[in-house]
Amino acid sequence: MDQALINASIFTGEERLENKALLISNGQIHSIADPEQIPADFKITDLKGLTIAPGLIDLQIYGSGGKLFGALPDEEGLEQMEKDLLAQGTTGFFATAATNSDEVVLKAIDAAKAYRKRATGNFLGLHLEGPYLNVKRKGAHPEKYIKKGTLKEIKSWVERAEGELKMMTIAPELQDQELIDFLHSNNIIISAGHSDATYEEALSFLNNPVQAATHLYNAMPPIHHRVAGLVPAIFKLKPYTSIVADGVHVSFPMIELAKRELGDRLFLITDAVTETTEGIYQHVFKGDRYTMPDGTLSGSCLSMLKAVENCVLNVGIPLDEALRMASTYPARLMGDNNKGLIKKGYRADIIVINKELKHHSTYFSGKLN
Repeated sequence: MDQALINASIFTGEERLENKALLISNGQIHSIADPEQIPADFKITDLKGLTIAPGLIDLQIYGSGGKLFGALPDEEGLEQMEKDLLAQGTTGFFATAATNSDEVVLKAIDAAKAYRKRATGNFLGLHLEGPYLNVKRKGAHPEKYIKKGTLKEIKSWVERAEGELKMMTIAPELQDQELIDFLHSNNIIISAGHSDATYEEALSFLNNPVQAATHLYNAMPPIHHRVAGLVPAIFKLKPYTSIVADGVHVSFPMIELAKRELGDRLFLITDAVTETTEGIYQHVFKGDRYTMPDGTLSGSCLSMLKAVENCVLNVGIPLDEALRMASTYPARLMGDNNKGLIKKGYRADIIVINKELKHHSTYFSGKLN
């Protein structure tokens, strides 16, 4: 259906436009035009002063609605995430599987492949966080499953995934170069996380070819005035870097510091989990966070839009820039020239928000969700 969205402030990811109409045709952005240029056969929707922005993209989320795909992977968990996240304005996400047994990793891969046949489409693929981590920075990941990667194993996973494995968080300082090169050659985003790398080690692998870092500050050596470590190296070389902007995993002043240092390379993730009493990841909801039963901080209870709101209200980041952190920048990291902007020819994946920064509606491939 051809349609026109009018009377909205349009943030394209590059600029904000007023008194314009957004035209959508065949699931894509047709154009941004003056209201009097709307074709006669386009259905008109009056958004009455709301804000239109590119749909949000979450590159690290474990589960939703009581289904923890990240530890108990199945097709139902992916279906639940697609449904819940579209209702929150997240039009793209990587379903993330945490460190676990080889059997569970394979279940995640197989579930992704099977679900792809009936997916709505905001599920973009898998992010494996682990098991190739550093036990010194394990966080909530169980030590018994953390290991050094082998080329044979990662090849078998990549081949089995048939393109569904999109991103992997590893501790690069512990991995053989051939494994890192293999991931890079297969266009899998390599992100340094749960790492105890020294400053010098980090300088050797960041952007060469490790192009990202996972949940800045968390599961990394803290900044120390005599021993520069991973975080100062990230600030120096500025790879794409995710951050959990909930004020719990990272305090708001430290998010402000990260933004000042990393600029357009800092992007938002939720790292969100859901409450569960099954398996090795038994997340307990504590009001503003999830913990493991022993009290160890685990995943967040964020939505992407709440992370945007926190950046605006608690960090002082302008709304347009916070929206870029939640959409445009992750799309750039993915190398996706079809998402993250409202631009002619791009998919019409759109979030509509009100002046209080709350979700109003989602358009996915031009269809109102």
